[in-house]
Amino acid sequence: MNSAKGYLYVFTAAVLWGITGPLAKYAFSLGIEPLEIAFWRCVIPFFPFAFQAIRGGSLTIAKNDIPLVGGFGLICIAAFYGVYQLAIQEGGAALACVLMYTSPAWVAIAARLFLKEKLTPVKLAAVCATLLGVAGVSGVLGGGSEVTGLALILGVLSGMTYAMYFIFGKLLLPRYTTPQLFIWGLPLGAVLLFPFVEFHDKTPYVWGAIFAICILSTYLAYTVYCAGLVHLEATRASIIATIEPVVASSMAFVWWGEHFSFAGYIGSALILGAVLLMILDGRKHQAHCTQS
Repeated sequence: MNSAKGYLYVFTAAVLWGITGPLAKYAFSLGIEPLEIAFWRCVIPFFPFAFQAIRGGSLTIAKNDIPLVGGFGLICIAAFYGVYQLAIQEGGAALACVLMYTSPAWVAIAARLFLKEKLTPVKLAAVCATLLGVAGVSGVLGGGSEVTGLALILGVLSGMTYAMYFIFGKLLLPRYTTPQLFIWGLPLGAVLLFPFVEFHDKTPYVWGAIFAICILSTYLAYTVYCAGLVHLEATRASIIATIEPVVASSMAFVWWGEHFSFAGYIGSALILGAVLLMILDGRKHQAHCTQS
């Protein structure tokens, strides 16, 4: 494995994901609604993913998997893209990204419910740390926060829907490529979002922000992340990807002056700590299984 190249790819993906929130907030400031951005995020990346799928000869989905792929399009595309953009509008780019990273806790719970995986003491500790972290960033612990209840709900929902990527991925990716899933999931997401979208006139600056989110933060980010996995262990890639909320928070601070209270920073650290705990535990479990 060329680990240096792998680190570079995954780091690039994390940075590209991290700029989603600040770019979206810029588009909001120019009069674009969150669900319109979510809609275009389904439409525009479809074309490069389709080109990639056609070139690779991977287009079809088995009939038995249509309900699963439909669930992927509904939850991981339409719901996640929608609530994440709404969370950015309501609570800011930094808060939305940090709360999205509660996803490993929801993965642990969903895996217990749907995949019958054990909820180990480490997973329970990570879930508790995540909940404490949410309490910190919301102001429930420590006070001094201006986070609204709606911002908290939308942020947590973005984490829950993002978590389902891992559940659907575990069920579908052994049989299908990433472009193969997205060329079916993205159109479904666009159809589901369309009735709720209010379209606005767009300046070249708005289109620039939308295309940056769609091409850089969606298509290119997923593409280079998958390329990084070719050269790097999944666990190491996941750890590097946690730089995403750091990038989002830093850009939101410089660009918009967003910041947390002291309790909010402690809460953010707890959430990211829970992510690292889950990743390292998974790596330890993988090593144990390899040795057995």
